[in-house]
Amino acid sequence: MQKKLIVQTRKEVLDAILEGAKRLYPRENILLLRGKRTKEVLEVSDLIIPPLANRGSGFSGFPFHMLPMDFSLVGTAHSHPSGELRPSHTDLNHFFGIILMIVGFPYSTENVAVYDRAGDLMELQLKEE
Repeated sequence: MQKKLIVQTRKEVLDAILEGAKRLYPRENILLLRGKRTKEVLEVSDLIIPPLANRGSGFSGFPFHMLPMDFSLVGTAHSHPSGELRPSHTDLNHFFGIILMIVGFPYSTENVAVYDRAGDLMELQLKEE
């Protein structure tokens, strides 16, 4: 049996994701996650605003073909103003990278979930500064 991948990030990275979601509420936000994967851990180290991103009520996205070639991109983070933390079918069908992080209203550290491509919940750990 394969051991599950653990996702780690610093509190300041998670705070930036949450703050972006708060600022765009009630619209959805979307960000690209940059990081590095080892055998058992995927570390999210940075955020990128996708070029030409669309953000609206009930949707967010960006044109994949506009992304620069960047092998450090590990996934996306986006907000659900409804507070729902589970990925929708659309979320899973437009999956990019290794992980999908969803932050739900009211955008606190208790309202964050990370999923793999199959829609299975992953463990998120905050790293000490």
